[in-house]
Amino acid sequence: MALAKKQAMGRGLSALLKDPENDIKSVTDKNADKVVGNIIELDIEAIEINPFQPRTNFNEESLQELATSIRELGVIQPITVRKMEFNKYQLISGERRLRASKIVGLKTVPAYIRLADDNESLTMALVENIQRHDLDPIEIALSYQRLMDEIQLTQEQVSDRVGKKRSTVANYMRLLKLDPIIQTGIRDGFISMGHGRAIINIDNHDDQADIYQKIVSQNLSVRETEALVKAYHEGTPEKAIPSSKNNDASFDVKSEDKKAFANYFGAKVDVKVAGNGKGKITIPFTSEEDFNRILKLINS
Repeated sequence: MALAKKQAMGRGLSALLKDPENDIKSVTDKNADKVVGNIIELDIEAIEINPFQPRTNFNEESLQELATSIRELGVIQPITVRKMEFNKYQLISGERRLRASKIVGLKTVPAYIRLADDNESLTMALVENIQRHDLDPIEIALSYQRLMDEIQLTQEQVSDRVGKKRSTVANYMRLLKLDPIIQTGIRDGFISMGHGRAIINIDNHDDQADIYQKIVSQNLSVRETEALVKAYHEGTPEKAIPSSKNNDASFDVKSEDKKAFANYFGAKVDVKVAGNGKGKITIPFTSEEDFNRILKLINS
């Protein structure tokens, strides 16, 4: 009963927001107290994506799982938006929920409404997303960097905002000194943050890339990587690689196999294989319709 009453209130407040005579722009406006901080059913089409969103990778499998949950149970945790112009809102947090709601075909979504300037919006979006567990280390590092560059926070202030030790913040941000290829390797899961922290002790990007290739091709552990980096500084890197390591697990994907993937899915499929034989297949799509087309092919 309480949930139904709250949802009914959300729909009533939604109607209030669509009345031009009640265009709320600040906390001092009439009826602002009825809107700010309350859960309101907003039209999905009235919500634009936050340009400050730090997340750039969205796992499609987990997104589909969330969509299935929303289809069965609805959106349990409201998204957060800030009011822009009349009946227009900008997402602060909850892009996965918004994307999944669109996949399901929902017309409205429950939302908390905030009145915030760009800096507050960026801070809220970054801090909330940093707290999530599905951001990769590079995304977290970039979020810390943006808090420092765009909000003018010190590393100590960033530490306070996100509730992490200053040393933790510093360790993430040091990853941004890695060669871009290695950063991509961390994001794609070919190496861990621990590997990256070891490699960062090498200043030369070309040498970093050489070490990275050895880690991937020979499936080196973090400890073995640390030993390899130590040997690099001592001038004897080859001695640090255990002789038991080999490349037998790795294999090459034939060009005709790649073409077969591309022809089947009607898209340029990317296939990557690591030295341990593990890999990933990435299928790009250009729109929701294209995504649904590919999904039908997979399920057929």
